[in-house]
Amino acid sequence: MYLGIDVHKRYAQVAVMDEAGEIVEEVRVENANLDDLAQRYAGAEAALEATSNYYHIHDTLSEHLDVTVAHPKELNQIANSDKKTDRVDAKELARMVRLNSVPESYVPTDEIREARALVRGRQTLVENRTKYANKIHGLLSDHGITEDVKPLNKEGREFLRELSLPTPWDALLESYLELIETLTEEIQELEETIEERAGSLKETQLLMTIPGVSYYTALTIYAELGKISRFDGDKSVVSYVGLNPVIRESGDSRIEGSISKRGSGRVRWLLVQAANTAVHTCNDEYLSRFYERLASRKNSQKAIVACARKMLVSIYHMLDRGEVYDPPDVSS
Repeated sequence: MYLGIDVHKRYAQVAVMDEAGEIVEEVRVENANLDDLAQRYAGAEAALEATSNYYHIHDTLSEHLDVTVAHPKELNQIANSDKKTDRVDAKELARMVRLNSVPESYVPTDEIREARALVRGRQTLVENRTKYANKIHGLLSDHGITEDVKPLNKEGREFLRELSLPTPWDALLESYLELIETLTEEIQELEETIEERAGSLKETQLLMTIPGVSYYTALTIYAELGKISRFDGDKSVVSYVGLNPVIRESGDSRIEGSISKRGSGRVRWLLVQAANTAVHTCNDEYLSRFYERLASRKNSQKAIVACARKMLVSIYHMLDRGEVYDPPDVSS
């Protein structure tokens, strides 16, 4: 039997197909009851789409079924369907399982899921803190206060508490300041956990030998890339992060454009920041020489992005071979 499972927040639409390609059952099941259905079809093959809540469902189903997680962006046959409904999606997934044509998505291990939760949780807290800092800037602007105040540092908050604003803006300002302080404490506590986790993993220990790569950057790269063995080579990981240049070919001409920006923007941004630090602060010989050569022909931003790409290539080989950062002489 082959099961196609279209997962939603609270329920899943399931289509069961036999060896002949006939649908033998269609049922809508509460996610909490999927275990019962999986037991009934124990040993069967199944596919579900990678959604925001698929981890637990995948783990539950895998106790009894051979489960493949489908990559949502590559499910073109479902996305392009004229009649896109839960039933149609479930049947199409079942058909693809039967034909062994499911575009498979990577399922991270528990260790990597934990690392992702930590670094993404920190990012959420930082974004929330920035949101309240921006609210304070807006509040000050509304009252004609033009001083360059930084609500995210202690001195800035002390200055803001000395201000005399009319009601109710005084209360709003105090609330925003308290939220920023609470979030700052939570971020600091989470960073301690992240530092401890990064120090305990072999992969992140290797990554932290790169100039400009901190424990947070290292854990983020590890968490977002997952097991390095899932990539075919350094070009594959560069493409996954979106640092690969877009190539346009027409006749005999071949033009290398800007980077594709596919994949994890979080990792891409961190690699660019790490490359900046390695070149301009740590004076990493390998990347600095490469940067200077490129910057003389292109602008500095393009040179730094190229350095980030070169750093990622080094990261792939370091993790693949289990080696510390020890780059060769810069090559063209």
